[in-house]
Formats: sequence, C-alpha cells, structure tokens
Amino acid sequence: MIASLIGFAVLLGMVFMGFPLGFAMIAVGFVGFGIVRGWEPALETVGQLILDFAMSYSFSVLPLFVLMGAFIYRAALSEDLYDASNAWLGHYKGGLAMATVAACGGFSAVSGSSVATAATMAKVAMPSMRRYRYNQNLAAGTIAAGGTMGILIPPSIALVIYGVIVEEDVGKLFIAGIIPGILTVALYIFVIKALITFKPALGPPGPWTPWLDRVKALKGVWGIVALFLLVLGGIYFGVFTPTEAGGIGAVGAVAFAALRRKMGWRQFFGALVEAGQTTTMVFSVAFGAVVLSNFMNISGMPNQIVDWVHALEIAPIAVILIICLIYVVLGCVFEGIGMILLTVPIFFPVVQSLGFDLIWFGIVVIMVTEISLITPPIGMNVFVLKTLLPEMSLWGIFAGIGPFFLADIVRLLLVVFIPGLALYLPNLMGG
Repeated sequence: MIASLIGFAVLLGMVFMGFPLGFAMIAVGFVGFGIVRGWEPALETVGQLILDFAMSYSFSVLPLFVLMGAFIYRAALSEDLYDASNAWLGHYKGGLAMATVAACGGFSAVSGSSVATAATMAKVAMPSMRRYRYNQNLAAGTIAAGGTMGILIPPSIALVIYGVIVEEDVGKLFIAGIIPGILTVALYIFVIKALITFKPALGPPGPWTPWLDRVKALKGVWGIVALFLLVLGGIYFGVFTPTEAGGIGAVGAVAFAALRRKMGWRQFFGALVEAGQTTTMVFSVAFGAVVLSNFMNISGMPNQIVDWVHALEIAPIAVILIICLIYVVLGCVFEGIGMILLTVPIFFPVVQSLGFDLIWFGIVVIMVTEISLITPPIGMNVFVLKTLLPEMSLWGIFAGIGPFFLADIVRLLLVVFIPGLALYLPNLMGG
C-alpha cells in the first residue's frame, strides 16, 4: 500500500512537471514493479501486458468509432444540426442556446468526443448568438457544457475504454447512456429557460421560422438520425456486435459524407490521419494505465482499499458519493480519458464488492468525468473555447458554466439514487 501511494505521488509530480500522462504511468508502473518483484520480471511483464492489451479484440472497437467521428466531422453535419434545432427553437427567448444544446446532443451521438463537440459548436453556434446579442457568458457556458455530452451519448470512446477495463459489454454500456443523455439535454434546456425567465435580456428571441421551413430543415439531419439508429439499433437488437457496429458506422459515415460531396481524397486521408493520431494518443495512455494498475495490484492496493471500505461500516451509497467527490477533485488536474484509465482499475473492485452494477457505475463515472471537463482550473472544454474565442476571459466562461454545473450535480444524484435511469434499457436487452 505504501509503495502504491509513493507511486501515485511520483506520478502526480511528473504530470505537474509536464510529462505525458501515458509515459509517466508506464515509468512509474515499471519502476514500481521492478522494485517490488525485480527488474527482469518487470521487463517481461510490461512488454506482455502492452502486447496483450494492444491485441485485445474488445479494444478494436475504439479506432473504428474514432474514425466514424472523424468522417462525420468532415461531412459538415454540425451546421445542418444547428440549423434544424434553430428552426424549431430559435424563436423562443433563449432559443438559440436551447438549439445549441439540442445540436450538441445530436452531434455527440455520432462523434463520441466532447472536445470535438465543443469545438465544432463554438464555430457554428457562437456567431448566431452574438448576432442576436446573447450574453457572452451564457453563450460560451452553453457550448462548453453542451460539449460534455460527447463522452456520454453513445457511441462514446470513454464508454469503450471503461468497458474494456472492467470487461463489461460495451453494447450495454452504449444503451445505458441513452436515457442519461436525454436527461442531460432536458436539464440543460431547463437551466436556459430558468435563466431567461429571471433575466430575459440574456437571450433575446430569434426570428420566427415558418412551419414549412422547419420541416425542410429536418432533411439536413436525416443522416445523423439514420446512422444513430443503425449503429445503436443493431447493437440493441443483437444484429451485430459493437466492433461490427463501429465498422458499419465508419463506412456509413464516409458514404454519407461522399454523398454530400464533402469527402474528397484529401479529406479522406485527413480523417484517417486524425483517427490514427487520436487512437495513438488514447492507446499510449491506456498502455500506461495497464502497466500502472498491474503495479498497484501486486502491491495489494485494490484489496486493501476494499478491506478498508468494509471496515468503515458506512452505507455503500456513501462510498459511491465519496468516489464521485474524488473524481471531481481529480478532474481539476487530469483530463477525462486519462482519469478513467488511471482510476477505474482501482475503484471498480471496491464497487463490485459492494454489490453495485458495473454498467451503472460506468455511467456514473462518465457523468462525473463530464463534470471534470468544465471544472476549474483545468476544464478541457473551457480551454478549447478559450482557444477558439480568445477575446473571452476564462473566468467569464466558467461563470457561464455555473448554472449548468449545478444541473450536472442534480443529474448525477438522480442517476446515483435511481439506477434504473441507466439500467432500464440494458436490462431489456437480456443476455
């Protein structure tokens, strides 16, 4: 246990000094294993762990969904999503912000990336909200918070990683994210409505869109709806596995982009390169997490934590709330994927020993990770917006996020205390 704590302290020090997280975890895990078991076993074990993880069939789903998201981004569907949402909601007070939330939810359904969702919607939605003199903080906060849905609404890269770590059905994890995702959209829209009710000047209404034009606007989003239903419907009804769904989704995305005349050879190879870079980045962190968690296991840390938790004799749900609090604190230092890879191998044995469902816990972890994306001082989505909107201050963006942060806490508590919100649809799948 002491060796594990020293390892964590060294890891945090390396991260603060600017070492890449994946390589820092590999270094700490290798050195720790070498000290505990010997250097020759450490060399053999680390190499075998990385090889086994890289060859894992379950993990092959990750690059396929990353590639699907890259193709979708180049299909320029985000503008059509926003136009359709705006056509139906834009004429209300705060309607442009509501449309942004709806568009973020739709884009999240096929991108699987929170950063990509926030960056895309900043380019698409911010000009319209500025044109109608929306409060800058509200506009930026809406985009930053809406972007977090990218790792919750399936298909989600983060859910794939969690499923591989705990050896749970990735398909069921995808399906479990649907209702919490819808709940997120509803709560964010409620927050906007509440803010506008108390202070209408924050979000003036846009122009009225005739009904015929609203229907026409829906034609631009049929591709997202079709792809979402094809991928998740196929998984839900057992037509194909998540890995097969990723391949089908990637092919469907490139075909749709080609039909929209947005996919030339340059864009095609650009998407391949982007997907390769993203996958490499995730894999490097994943390899580090595997090596580090192996060191933690041989040092006895997970088992000792389980024994310690049972010795406390506190309610199991209180343990879950403590874990959630730890995630919020860690989110101030680590980015989302790295935090999941680092902590889940430690926490899931505790959660499993307390009798909680690991599918449900996966959704809880992703939701807390979402919160970390907009938590100061290192909220990844906030820094993405700051890069795209350099004229805005970081604290102005964080101020706009505040009400959505409260909504996230409410949403998290609902799922924690009402597990059926995450488990109802997966339980209907059977198997």
